[in-house]
Amino acid sequence: MNQTRVFLIFAWLMVATLLWMEWGKEKATPAPAPEQTSSVASSNPAVPSASGTSVPSAPGMAAAPQGAAPNAASPTVTVTTDVLKVVLDGGELREADLLKYPTTADNSSAPVRLFAQDGANYFVAQSGWVSEKGSPAPDRYGFQPEGGKKDFVLADGARSIDVPFVWTGADGVTIRRTYTFSRSDYVVKVRDEVINAGTQPWQGYIYRQLSRVPRALVKKGPMNAEQYSFQGAAWYSSVDKYERRPYDDFVDGPLDKQVTGGWIGMLQHHFFASWIPQADQAALFRLDQSNGRYTIESRGPAFDVPAGGKAETAARLWVGPKLVKAIEAQNVAGLDRAIDFSRFSVMAAIAGWLFWVLEKIYGLVHNWGWSIVGLVLLIKLAMYPLSAAQYKSMAKMRKFQPRIAQLKERYGDDKQKFQMAMMELYKKEKINPVGGCLPILLQMPVFLALYWMLSESVELRHAPWIGWIHDLTSRDPYFVLPIINVAVMWFTQKLNPTTGMDPMQAKMMQFMPLVFGVMFAFFPAGLVLYWVTNGALGLLQQWWMIKKYSEAPAKAT
Repeated sequence: MNQTRVFLIFAWLMVATLLWMEWGKEKATPAPAPEQTSSVASSNPAVPSASGTSVPSAPGMAAAPQGAAPNAASPTVTVTTDVLKVVLDGGELREADLLKYPTTADNSSAPVRLFAQDGANYFVAQSGWVSEKGSPAPDRYGFQPEGGKKDFVLADGARSIDVPFVWTGADGVTIRRTYTFSRSDYVVKVRDEVINAGTQPWQGYIYRQLSRVPRALVKKGPMNAEQYSFQGAAWYSSVDKYERRPYDDFVDGPLDKQVTGGWIGMLQHHFFASWIPQADQAALFRLDQSNGRYTIESRGPAFDVPAGGKAETAARLWVGPKLVKAIEAQNVAGLDRAIDFSRFSVMAAIAGWLFWVLEKIYGLVHNWGWSIVGLVLLIKLAMYPLSAAQYKSMAKMRKFQPRIAQLKERYGDDKQKFQMAMMELYKKEKINPVGGCLPILLQMPVFLALYWMLSESVELRHAPWIGWIHDLTSRDPYFVLPIINVAVMWFTQKLNPTTGMDPMQAKMMQFMPLVFGVMFAFFPAGLVLYWVTNGALGLLQQWWMIKKYSEAPAKAT
């Protein structure tokens, strides 16, 4: 297989990948939700226990207790830290602005609003209590701000701030809830304490859920990364590991999974929200779709609190960007998969490794564009033995082009004899005709992993390179890099031997630079920068190898 066929195979793989991605994008468009409730959980009874290790069950998602109005206005407070501005009541985070992340590349634009109340962008995090045996319970509507304070601001020098709420039942049961916000942290800690000062045992369970409508994705060209990023629910358990479900698959089967530890989340491009229940307490993970809203719930643990007794449960709520280091710092198994580099673990691992290397380079050069150039240099060095053998073989093939031309003339239209004679020549002169395959084919998974990494990494969001490149995750606005790539591919073609090539292949090869140029015009600029740098270095290496090994052409005999 010569270099020409390798390029054709690579092009075919690229086209197939693009078609698959386009199909996946269309498939990921959520279908209109039916008006009636469509619960996808099934009943799985469990006995409550004082230890909080059991999980409750019910035919539907957690709902307001009888007599409570689901839309009743609850007192809200506003909490402002250095990274978050949140509007919440005792049972619901209604709005959350990410103060460090402007909506557009213009830093003066409004911050990204992850949680919102308006119908088109509805997204909230909720938590409440439900009684098991008819005892009063606050659900998510009954909490009141403790102390009556309405505005909380993290003071200069303070590391964290507590926001307390309380609910008191008629039977002497009190539930105190405390939200803790920390400096430079996108994790909100939520602690609940049940205090039974009554004369009868109290039984109930806590639930935590995320509910939203799917985001309306703005199309910005056929390779807009946001269109191909995963949008939907995800969860993790120690048994089945990382799992996810896009919106249109919510009703494709029930999720009724008992988990100790783990997490649930709603993922979108660059940002996500996730409930992380207390690791030693059991919960039931469930999905629901109702009236256009999609919900993932962690239900439990259940508690049996005796008269005069207490019970406590805690969870963490991530509200923010998909920051690799910050997510790893949570020390939660599988939470790094929320950075959805790929649904395939191997590809996700490659992308994670590439980001790790890229981040190390960034620590030295402080520019993500030059970090990509440095990544290419390291990959080239790692693959140097393979690429050197490839270009050496190609240089020898170029040297023997006159003899190959003579064989083609000798055997005319008898392609079988021509191929046999050419292979005999390769064997005699120790030329490896498949030497060009492996280095290029090995780059295919790297290329795809890099695409997902550049598309998904919020660290590169709106990151500039030089001059006209103001956002490496968006396409080159003036198509400079795609044009440079066309030139690099054209010059590379001129260095490759074409004698003996099938005429149809030769015509196809003439159009390959243009085909790739058109495709790359819509790719993220960072990805095209990677490919241009890789191609330019390959062109220089190939030119040097030809100069070193081909010397004077071998004479025809």
